[in-house]
Amino acid sequence: MPLGATWDGKGVNFALFSANATQVELCLFDEDGKREIERVILPEYTNEVWHGYLPDIRPGQLYGYRVHGPYDPLNGHRFNPGKLLIDPYAKALSGPFVWSDTHFGFRLSAARQDLVMDRRDNARYMPKCVVTETAYSWGEDSRLRTPWPQSVVYELHVRGATMRHPEIPERVRGTFLGLAEPAMIDHLVKLGVTAVELLPVHSFIDERHLADKGLRNFWGYNSINFFAPASRYVAANPLGDFRTMVQRLHEAGIEVILDVVYNHTAEGNHLGPTLSYRGIDNASYYRLVRGHERWYDNYSGCGNTLDLRHPRVIQLVMDSLRYWVEDMHVDGFRFDLASSLAREQDGFDAGAGFLDAVGQDPVLSQVKLIAEPWDLGGDGYRLGGYPPGWSEWNGRYRDTVRRFWRGDGGLIGDVASCLTGSSDLFGWGGRRPWSSINFVTAHDGFTLNDLVTFDHKHNEINGEDNRDGTDANYSWNHGIEGPTEDGAIRALRARQMRNMMATLLLSQGVPMILAGDELGRGQGGNNNAYCQDNEIGWVDWQSGDAGMLAFTRALLALRRIHPVFRRSRFFNGAPIGDVTDGQVVLKDITWVTPDGREMDENDWTLPYTRSLGFLLGGGTGAIDPATGGEIRDDVFLVLLNAYSDTIPYTLPPSWPGGGWEIVIDTARQSPILADEAWQESARFPLQSRSLAVLRRRKPAVGRSE
Repeated sequence: MPLGATWDGKGVNFALFSANATQVELCLFDEDGKREIERVILPEYTNEVWHGYLPDIRPGQLYGYRVHGPYDPLNGHRFNPGKLLIDPYAKALSGPFVWSDTHFGFRLSAARQDLVMDRRDNARYMPKCVVTETAYSWGEDSRLRTPWPQSVVYELHVRGATMRHPEIPERVRGTFLGLAEPAMIDHLVKLGVTAVELLPVHSFIDERHLADKGLRNFWGYNSINFFAPASRYVAANPLGDFRTMVQRLHEAGIEVILDVVYNHTAEGNHLGPTLSYRGIDNASYYRLVRGHERWYDNYSGCGNTLDLRHPRVIQLVMDSLRYWVEDMHVDGFRFDLASSLAREQDGFDAGAGFLDAVGQDPVLSQVKLIAEPWDLGGDGYRLGGYPPGWSEWNGRYRDTVRRFWRGDGGLIGDVASCLTGSSDLFGWGGRRPWSSINFVTAHDGFTLNDLVTFDHKHNEINGEDNRDGTDANYSWNHGIEGPTEDGAIRALRARQMRNMMATLLLSQGVPMILAGDELGRGQGGNNNAYCQDNEIGWVDWQSGDAGMLAFTRALLALRRIHPVFRRSRFFNGAPIGDVTDGQVVLKDITWVTPDGREMDENDWTLPYTRSLGFLLGGGTGAIDPATGGEIRDDVFLVLLNAYSDTIPYTLPPSWPGGGWEIVIDTARQSPILADEAWQESARFPLQSRSLAVLRRRKPAVGRSE
């Protein structure tokens, strides 16, 4: 112990787990990785770990493994010493991965392919592992620990966010150092986000079918190692570049969350290549079909599923997570297809070993943990089913908000749940509104601009005859498919973008913005740009929508200033003790009809209703430590109208001598307002397909409440 290649100042200990191997060879390479200079048989085997100490090895040494054992696919074993393998614990990789038939452990030309061993050497086409020096001067840097109620997540791609930024030097565009440039950080700070969620940065490879078509895996959901940063994002030094990025983001008050893919690896199904885990100990690392161990359980949709029922596989994932927190200073993780990590023998289990291990870990239990709460198994959709301490991507929120603003009827109950933190999903076990990660768009699917521009996906350029990507987009092109010069349609599309962004940022829970949505970025209708490492997948900074950017900044400032929009507790509809005009008792939230009365049970069941209004009484759910009382905020009225016509709303009573002022009206050309006054009981004309926010005005000086 520890597993991996560990430099102790005098030499290096090499340790590799394999329960079923018969021999492990350590292969050492010259400095450019092209020539193998020595091969050492690891002499010790302790507790299923093969290990050996080499006193003359130093950081920078390149290496790989060859593992001997039975080649017996019918019983789950696929050892093949002809294949140079990546150390699962390697902290850095050197050199490119190049596709070759030699990567396959079986004869491609054989009738029963994977049952016939292919002994050809693949070393020349493989990246080499690097012995690393882990010391780094972090100075005063540490995790920021931004409270969940104050968090705003910005999902971005390291390369896609920086490749077209004119103020980032070309030499670092597309890299960790590019993201660390002042121009990029300045944008994030001015926007008002508190965390970046980076699409996968673990080392990954391009699938062969993409390479054959001249395409690349852009998103990175094809990991081959869970410790080493992806080389395509490195400008100078793998560990140093990443750490510099984290330091600079932390200095600006921005957390770093990693999207991690522990559910599967790049080795694919039984006809995939042998690159690491498969050749080290296939039967231990992967879930195999019981009684038919030639085949793989495929809950990921990518050919295989890592077996987190195995203690050494849990150890691998836990060690990786702790490494990124303790050595690389990241602030949290978003777990891709998390349900596959929580599968025990008979399916998903909220008390699975992995979830228990994370929950009790003194390091990992204290960072931000976000589950994508589904996988491709029949019982894998588990939204709201993760243990306390976890937040979850709320796919129901996405679909409901999209459908509502598209104009679908009968949704106001679901919309109300989304606006208030989805307590029907998360209001148990002491979970809080921040358990819901709210989003309207993400990397997977339409951008916000495409959502209002296209009725159908347009993925032809991906080379799969437009079969890839979801058809359930809940989008609306507003009359013309694609871009148009029609002024009325363009104006309505812009309003709809504002409507959905405002809904997202004024909802309880944690909002997640897709990078570029604040600029009105589009992808030409491609809702699955996973292989578009080009201008389709890159953010266009120079042609951005300045009005949308200003609107998003203003919304985030409103959310930051007013804690009533980011409560730490769910609403309960209880009075908060503030009596208005001697008649109306304010509740923490009151749902109102257009005629000014509180909604009753019948109002919630009307199938044609496409508008919703609610009064926030100013209760924040947060406690003032000085007084022990609840921190109070302003009173707001929020109105949403997805109907095709104007709906007048009677404004509720206010303070005597007060009234209401408009804060936001997405129907206006300048949607951010602050001085237009309206009297109580006035009929406010809520324009078609618009959202408005009004704040209760305080009485004039000298008047009492």
